[in-house]
Amino acid sequence: MLFRKPATLPSASEALPGRPKPLPTQERHLVLGTPLKGPYPAGTEIAYFGMGCFWGAERLFWRLGEGIVTTAVGYQGGHTPNPTYEETCTGRTGHAEVVMVAFDPKIVSYTSLLKLFWESHDPTQGMRQGNDVGTTYRSTLYTTTPAQAAEAEASKAAYDAALKASGKGPVTTEIRPAPDFYFAETYHQQYLQRNPGGYCNLAGTGVSCPVGLGVAAE
Repeated sequence: MLFRKPATLPSASEALPGRPKPLPTQERHLVLGTPLKGPYPAGTEIAYFGMGCFWGAERLFWRLGEGIVTTAVGYQGGHTPNPTYEETCTGRTGHAEVVMVAFDPKIVSYTSLLKLFWESHDPTQGMRQGNDVGTTYRSTLYTTTPAQAAEAEASKAAYDAALKASGKGPVTTEIRPAPDFYFAETYHQQYLQRNPGGYCNLAGTGVSCPVGLGVAAE
């Protein structure tokens, strides 16, 4: 994951062409045993989180346990359809490394997922995360419902204020409705389960996010 990549996003005309068919990906989650691509139980909600290198970020979410239906890593927010990891490493796809989280909102709230997101990485760094430099490492929240979008924006404003009060820079997180999500190759899925000593560069700011925690309302 220690690739240096361009720090500016490509235009659609500059992006790599990609391919019409998805890359092969495993069918089931290595830890949870649930389908990676569905179908999911009725009432399942999906949200997407970009926090830099997706290996450690995915593990954070599957370790939440009850209420997490499945997690997967992939590429999102760019122009290239069905990109390979090697293509994203060039910075010419426009995608961020992202974790897809399928969850039961009656058991685990989107609010609690947002709190984990904000506190587990540094959302002030622009096109980087620590020593990982490039557009694929940018902080992103891609939402799937109007309620998610409103809550994401509100939590961003709250965390931005908390960071500024602590003397830190402004939040640079990209928030928008979820674009197409492309599953990453099998060897990236649940990578730190396959490689327990593998690379993980996650580091928060040390500032708590002032949003509520707990079980979603019935």
